[in-house]
Formats: sequence, C-alpha cells, structure tokens
Amino acid sequence: MIIPTILSGGSGTRLWPLSRRNYPKQFHNFVDDHSLFSATLARIACLSGVGHNIVVCNEEHRFVVATSLQSQGLLEKTSIILEPFSRNTAPAIALAAHSALKISSEAILLVMPADHVISDPVALSKAVLSGEVVASQGKLVTFGVKPKTAHTGFGYIQAQGLHNSGYCDVETFIEKPDLEKAEQYVKDGGYYWNSGMFMFRADRILEELDVFSADIVQCSRNAMAAACLDMDFIRVDGEAFALSPDISIDYALMEKTSNAVVIPLDAGWNDVGSWEALWNISDKDADGNVCIGDVITEDVCGSYIHSGGRLIAAIGLENHVIVETDDAVLVANKSRVQDVKVLVERLKILGRAEHEYHRKVHRPWGTFERLAANERFQVKRIIVKPGARLSLQKHHYRAEHWVVVSGTAVVTRGEEEILLTSDQSTYIPLEVMHRLVNPGDVPLEIIEVQTGSYLGEDDIVRFDDNYGRS
Repeated sequence: MIIPTILSGGSGTRLWPLSRRNYPKQFHNFVDDHSLFSATLARIACLSGVGHNIVVCNEEHRFVVATSLQSQGLLEKTSIILEPFSRNTAPAIALAAHSALKISSEAILLVMPADHVISDPVALSKAVLSGEVVASQGKLVTFGVKPKTAHTGFGYIQAQGLHNSGYCDVETFIEKPDLEKAEQYVKDGGYYWNSGMFMFRADRILEELDVFSADIVQCSRNAMAAACLDMDFIRVDGEAFALSPDISIDYALMEKTSNAVVIPLDAGWNDVGSWEALWNISDKDADGNVCIGDVITEDVCGSYIHSGGRLIAAIGLENHVIVETDDAVLVANKSRVQDVKVLVERLKILGRAEHEYHRKVHRPWGTFERLAANERFQVKRIIVKPGARLSLQKHHYRAEHWVVVSGTAVVTRGEEEILLTSDQSTYIPLEVMHRLVNPGDVPLEIIEVQTGSYLGEDDIVRFDDNYGRS
C-alpha cells in the first residue's frame, strides 16, 4: 500500500515577505488559484494504488492543513501528525513511518514536500509506479530531476547505470555547488537535481535509520507511543520529540546508506525556492516581466513584480524583484534573491514581527487583520467563518469595543448574551469573560477597537475553546 506522506513543516524564508513563519509559502497561491499545499493534495488524489495519507506539519498550521484537506474530501483518510517544533525531515519521516506501520505492515511511504510545483502529474504517476516496484524490493528511492540548466540552488545526485526497473545506483550526494561546478555537472550528464522526494517501505526506512541514526528512531518511537488524539490531529509527545536530532533525511541516512537509488523524474518539477524560481515558471509579457496585481511599468524587463494591494510603478529596471505586502516591500536584484533569508534572519535578531506574521493572521475560526495601532490602542478587522466561535476568554490589560459591519453576532459578555447585527456594537471591559459567535451562514465582519496598557496576543485567559487551545 502506498501512503503519500506530505511534509509541511517548512517556513519558505526565501519567499519573504509573502511567506512567513506563521503562514509559509505552501499555503499561498503563487502559481494559480490553488495553494501549493492544495495542489500537492490534488496530485496524490490522482495517484493509483494510494490508500491512507499522512501529513506532518507544524502545530501552528494545523487548522489551515485540516481546512485544506476537508475542502478536498481527504480529511477522513488522512492522519495529521503535529510536530511541537521543527526537527527537519529525518525525524518527520520517522514519525510518519511509525504511523504508517500501524496502518499496514507493508506500507510504502511516498514522501513529498508540500511546497513544490509539478506541472506534469502523468509523468509523476509513472515515476511513482516505478518507485513502488523498486521500494517494495527494499531499496530507498529518491527522485532525481534531470537538470536543464546549471543551478546553484539545488543539491545534486551523481548516478550511474540504468537498471531494467528504471532506477540508477546512487554514486554520491553533492551539496549545492558553485556555478562552475553546476555547469560541469550539466555538461557531463549523469547528474540529477535532488528533488527532496522519496519512496521506501516504512519498515526499511526505520531499519536503515536505526543503523546510522538510532537516536532518531528511538525518539520518534517514544514520541508516537505517547501520542494522543486531539480532534483531527495526532499530537506527539513533546518531551520525547525534543530529544531527536535536528537533521535532514539526506544527512541522517541517504548520503550514508548503500541502498539508495535514484529514479529519473521529468515532470516539470520546481521547488519554488526563490522569487527567481517563480519568475522562471510564470507566464511573462513581451518584455519578460511577470506582473501580478496593480503594476505599471516603463522600460522594465526580465523582472518579477508582485503587488499585494498598492500600486507599484517601476521605471528603468532590469532583472529585479519587487514584492509588496501591506506591511513590507522587498526590492532585490533577481540574481541575489537567494539572500532574502539573510534579511529574514536580521528581522529576527531585531525582534521585528514581520518575519513571523502578516497583518492578516489566520485562526481556526477565521482571520483578524491589524488596521492601526499605537501604544495604548489597536484596531482590528475580524472575520468569523459561518458557524464558528472564538474561545470564552478574558483579558487582564485591555478592554474591547466591537462594531458589527456585516453578518450576525452572538456575544457573551459576563452573564449576558447579546444578539448584534449590522451597525450595532458592544463594549467588553477588562477582566470580563466574553465570547464571539457567528450563528449565521455568511461570514461575520466586525471592527474591534482595543484600549489598554498592554495589547499583546498573549493577554488571553481561555476558559473554553472549540479548537483545543490552552
């Protein structure tokens, strides 16, 4: 049985300012009207021989993941494993392998990152069928993409021979090379981009990990043994998982084992690892520009310009990237976009929230968006999904004034329950328990004005919550 295993723990820092830790690139619509995560789900739904699915994701993203699965009818046939914190791909795959063996002793994992683009799903299906045959024989399969250009942003796999089953033996894994070496690899042939996609029996990957990284197997086993079911999620034991090394599956195993093989993949693969990568795969105008949103140009060529709302006017640029959001603007030479992660690290060091949150923040009940703020006040636009409810809570340091813009709200305020409709409002004093509920079948929109001595999101004392938050 093939069990697709989607790894959705990445933060996509090179695609900042759109991709941020709280809402990373896999949940954005970069290529079409579907997020990269939703597109990955659609691909696995078309594969033959697929049974149950596994998603390993960050705990903070659990409701976004569950909503996507539900919208595509896959929630009931998917196990969602929550990582309390990131430990890279090797521990994540080990968790999935332990979980898969509870489903079938002959489970074969098809490991796929949640944030890649594959334009030819038919070619992918053919490669997966070949991978199933080879993996069932005990081999550890990685899918290698034949390089069409010299690329310094990918790792490479040197392969040799081509067996009747459609795979090559792995000679060695190679770190991201400089341009000269990358050009040589393309010229020589026999080299593949490392796609980060794998296929192996669940029992075999644990056996091999036990030889080279036994602590990963033991920590993941202990974490799964003490896991508990929380709504639609498998919540692993945090203390046990914290002891696991933070290491990729390549470093932990694939570069060391003698059982690694590579299956060539020609399916229009792209890891969407930078703004330049997005420019490469996007439709361009006559000047070689990709312009998204409200953009006007004069004498601009070879550039990627993305407006999140405001007008971007560009003059006399060549090979640039401009990305605008409501709280940040990135301007970079296209050849330097791999260094965006350096800026993100600097934002972290400076303690700025822009590396982590957008102004619009997603919650299981809907979204809120910061419209204005000062030392003693903050204004938010809150959207509550039909039938959803916020937690029953109170605040020590802030009071809130709610104005209904559209929809219907049921407000708990202390011992009272109030029904509000458009243009009506209520006031929530500090230390008063309150809750906001949307009883209708259309979104509820309100404007919230907070006042007080402290306006941080951690000033919440929850008494009851539908979503298991403490």
